[in-house]
Amino acid sequence: MATFVGAFAASHGPIIVRDWDKLPPALQERFTRNFHEVGRRISATEPDVLVVISPDHWVNFFLNMLPTVCIGVGDEHDGPPEPFMRTFPYRTLCGDAPFGGHLLRTALANGFDPAASHRLTLDHGFCIPLWLSHLAAMPRIVPVIINALQEPMPTIERSIELGRLIADAIAAFPPDVRVAVLGTGGLSHSIGEPTMGDVDEVFDRAVLDALREHDETTVARTIQSALAGTGNGSHEVRCWAVAYGSAGRSQFDLIDYMPCAEVYVGCAFGSWRPDGVTSPP
Repeated sequence: MATFVGAFAASHGPIIVRDWDKLPPALQERFTRNFHEVGRRISATEPDVLVVISPDHWVNFFLNMLPTVCIGVGDEHDGPPEPFMRTFPYRTLCGDAPFGGHLLRTALANGFDPAASHRLTLDHGFCIPLWLSHLAAMPRIVPVIINALQEPMPTIERSIELGRLIADAIAAFPPDVRVAVLGTGGLSHSIGEPTMGDVDEVFDRAVLDALREHDETTVARTIQSALAGTGNGSHEVRCWAVAYGSAGRSQFDLIDYMPCAEVYVGCAFGSWRPDGVTSPP
């Protein structure tokens, strides 16, 4: 049977890559250290499959077709199309059709109705953490797009439920594979609004404090309530909620929090490691 080996979360933001040379050296060092630590923790679990949850930034979908959730079920996905990601080292990334299909069927059998794609284009939201974390080996990627751009969006409660469903799908998958989850996006930021460039540190710390709680109802209520008063980009916290839901009652470990006006994002990095899960011999 498959083994769930851990959940991880990391921010992303175009400026982290696009304007890297313009960032102060101390900030570059801190970003490098944090992404590398996420990569070290993921690599230590030796996952065969990595389920990556991210919004789609108008690359695969637009207002004429905007699914709440889309699961990538193909054997291969395309790398990022954005010009500032042109040096990303993978033109394509290997998917995992068996687990992607199993996750889709599990969702359909348990009250979720996701869209499915046999070939997605994985934009900067997926690929910045995969790139900057310097994984020891790139696992097979099962991408899960969650709408965090345009209403109606899934509630935080529903996002947590999606995480639980991913964990259930892993537990019920017959092949002996190791599966990890990575949520990417957020925390606070604002795009195309008068507050663009502002970082809502109060919101970010409320989210990070909530993720330490084991009462999912409290976590969902806290984050959903806080979302009403912060920037539109903060809706990406749904990806963190999915990772939280997949981790069950595992303890959240905050690696670092960076209220980083230089990249317009409250950046955070963290992980959940299930008790008793070890690296294979």
